[in-house]
Amino acid sequence: MHSWGTRLLAAATTAALLLIATCAAASALDAFHVPSVEAQAHVTKINRFHKQINGNDKVTLTFSLSANLESLFTWNTKQVFAFVTAEYETAKNSLNQVSLWDKIIPDKDEANVQVEVKSKYPLIDQGTSLRGKKVQLVLHWHIMPNAGAMIRGKMPLSEFTLPDTYTS
Repeated sequence: MHSWGTRLLAAATTAALLLIATCAAASALDAFHVPSVEAQAHVTKINRFHKQINGNDKVTLTFSLSANLESLFTWNTKQVFAFVTAEYETAKNSLNQVSLWDKIIPDKDEANVQVEVKSKYPLIDQGTSLRGKKVQLVLHWHIMPNAGAMIRGKMPLSEFTLPDTYTS
């Protein structure tokens, strides 16, 4: 006959193995989920484009964003972190990314985003290379699951050109 401690250890081991199997199944099922994000954005106004005292270009802008992120949610999704970046090339760097806006979306009920917002963070570049530069807005998302690896994705939204001269 087995002792009380041995039986408790066997039950705990079985429970742990079932928990591990459930987490592995959740991660495996998320690997096959293909979201279909629908989003669009466009810049409605360049609020200010100027050269800072330290010589860097600084841009604040207003843009509208319409995004349906409901397809990112599955039964294993804890929350989604969504953010919009401005991406452009310069002579120094082939890819520059500046975050303009972000939001944590806790559930599917809040996954339909319709905003017109002044950029939460300014677009600042080292030097004076932003004049006349083509900039692309890109929507990124990080899906944070209850169990398993974080899943990342992105979608290009629109492109705009900054003015050739500074504005005040």
